[in-house]
Order: sequence, then C-alpha cells, then structure tokens
Amino acid sequence: MNKDIPVISLQRLPVYLNYLKSLPSDAEYVSSGGIAAALGMGEVLVRKDLAYTSAIGRPRVGYDRQELIAAIEEYLCCDGERSAVLVGAGALGRAILSYGGFKNYGIEIKAAFDSDPDKISREIAGKRVYGISDAAKKIKELAAELAVICVPAQFAQSVADLLISCGVKAILNFAPVLISAPENVVVRHIDVAANLAILSSMI
Repeated sequence: MNKDIPVISLQRLPVYLNYLKSLPSDAEYVSSGGIAAALGMGEVLVRKDLAYTSAIGRPRVGYDRQELIAAIEEYLCCDGERSAVLVGAGALGRAILSYGGFKNYGIEIKAAFDSDPDKISREIAGKRVYGISDAAKKIKELAAELAVICVPAQFAQSVADLLISCGVKAILNFAPVLISAPENVVVRHIDVAANLAILSSMI
C-alpha cells in the first residue's frame, strides 16, 4: 500500500488517469495546467499529486501523456493481478459484479458469497455465487486480499470479521454502517444514500 501519499491525493489519481485516457490519441503532451483547467482543480494541487508518481514534466512542454498514464498506472498497481470477492449478491452486488471497469486497475472480482439458497450456485456475469459457509475455504483458495461488502447493515460487521479472518487486507463497504477493523486492514465506506443526501442539500 502506498503510505507516503495523502489519501485525498491518492483518490484523485484515478480521476487524472481517466481524463488522460479520454484525450485524443494525437495529444502527445499535456500540462498540469491543462489537466487542472479540464477538471476544475488548482494547477499547484495537480502538480503536487503527480509528483508522487515517477512522472517527470518537461519545461514549457509538460508531461508526455503516455508516460504519465504509465506512471499513474504503476503507482495504482494497475498492471498487477489482484483478486477480490464480494459478499451480498442482491441488486447492488449484482450490479457491481457486472461492472467491467475493475480490470482497468488490475483487479478481478472472482467470486461472490450469499446466505440466500436461491442465489447460491448461480452465476452472475460469469462469477459464481457460493454459500457464506464456503467463504473461508474459497477466499484462501483464490488468495483474495480485497473484498466488497453489499449486505444489510446488521450483518456488515460479522461479514467484515469473517473476511479479515480469511486474510482480506482491504474492504470496500457499501453497507450503511461503519465497520471496525484492525489497523492493518484498510476499510473504505461508501453510503450511497448519504452521498445523495449531501448532494440534495447542495442544490
């Protein structure tokens, strides 16, 4: 895990990456000012964020776009092959399993788990759904260090505890509740309803 970069800067790197990849193929160079203007950010902020990567800008020219893309991808470990699992194959879980963008970051969700007998043994977007009782064996078999939680709030902590006991090192939690984890396990909470409420209060 990259610990020398502020979390907020790390969160912006994928934004830069997506923007750079959206540019026309003949856009050979790009400046920090150009990126900042396109994304509505400050140029100094963009420059500081990119300084965490191995990219080197050229005076009056900027960054070689392909070199900058490669530097950001390297920092984000996009060229790696990280296995992930998902717990909770309901509507949200199915949508996440069907999303194909994870491969752009070197991540593959290889299996899902659920307690509903009607979901177990089915396949969603090519990913098999296993019973939660099979999680310990399957997670170790897949060497999965990443996990996504999409279960109701009352089950989130127990699911997190199970995942951590199986060797999971990072959890993306969509359950509308905060979960606790040891210091060596990274947890990111995403409450969709709360974020929409924030947006609603801003208009």
